[in-house]
Amino acid sequence: MKGPQLLEEQVGRLATRMGAVFPGERAVFRGQDLFTSLKDLDWLELYLFGITGRRYTPQQMRVLHVIWTHTSYPDARLWNNRVAALAGTARSTGSLGIAAALAVSEAMIYGGAPQLRCSEFLIRAKKMLDQGADLEALVRTELKEKRGIGGYGRPIVLTDERIAPIMAVVREQGLENGPHLRLAFEVERILLAGRWRMHMNVVGLDAALCADFGMSPREFNYFFIPVFLAGMPPCYLEAAEKPEGQLFPLPCRMMHYEGVPRRQWRR
Repeated sequence: MKGPQLLEEQVGRLATRMGAVFPGERAVFRGQDLFTSLKDLDWLELYLFGITGRRYTPQQMRVLHVIWTHTSYPDARLWNNRVAALAGTARSTGSLGIAAALAVSEAMIYGGAPQLRCSEFLIRAKKMLDQGADLEALVRTELKEKRGIGGYGRPIVLTDERIAPIMAVVREQGLENGPHLRLAFEVERILLAGRWRMHMNVVGLDAALCADFGMSPREFNYFFIPVFLAGMPPCYLEAAEKPEGQLFPLPCRMMHYEGVPRRQWRR
């Protein structure tokens, strides 16, 4: 069935397996009652249940929480936080500013795109290794075809300050021996031993952990959407508390202009 007939089947009805609200009675969330069977879930557990349809162990949830808390920096110089802060200095609303900041978090270099690429690579590489492939050859092929591996390398500094504290929690919860996590560190060893000299960044670590927890690349990508969120409201609020337009003003003398030179206008 396709075309008008398919559309006609959907008129006036919503076919869903995700959920529905029955006003005055109950709310169903992925087939379970939100107020009874899911009442003990915290917000992140509910968010992940919505994405994956699965429940996670307390140990896994502790690690997933720390991934979020250790990746929210209230620094308005960061590309996505800057959008939230500029919304504050322009007197836009908080919801608009933070929504825009979350939208630009899906950046090709720093945000959503590297997350997806890294998760896809680690899961694909793990399957190929199980079939007898050579990891160094896989790394070289990935670098040749895609000119980089998501989750490895970082501008400005070589190392990532988030890895050590997250790994401390991972070890505390007894989750340090997952196959994708071991693979991620082995990829880093190959990159450091070769001419590339690239350390793993937090995306590589997070992608490996979430793969070990059973998340697909798409599920990992969705889990990561609000990972910067807690750092955004402070940037918005601080900018909104100052006089309008005070955030990162750019005087004309700082503009590098290469257009038409100054000219006399005729009356």
